[in-house]
Amino acid sequence: MREAQEITPKNKENDKSLKGTFASVLVVAAIIVVMWAGVFLIYMDRV
Repeated sequence: MREAQEITPKNKENDKSLKGTFASVLVVAAIIVVMWAGVFLIYMDRV
C-alpha cells in the first residue's frame, strides 16, 4: 500500500512537467510550419 501512495504524487509532478513539454513542442512545431509555409510561398512566387 505504501508503494502505491508514494507513486501517486510523483506521477502528478510528472504530469505538470509533461504539460510544459507538450506546449514547448507545439510552439516549436508551429514555428517550423510557419517557416516552411514562408519558404513555400517564396518558391511559388518565383515559379
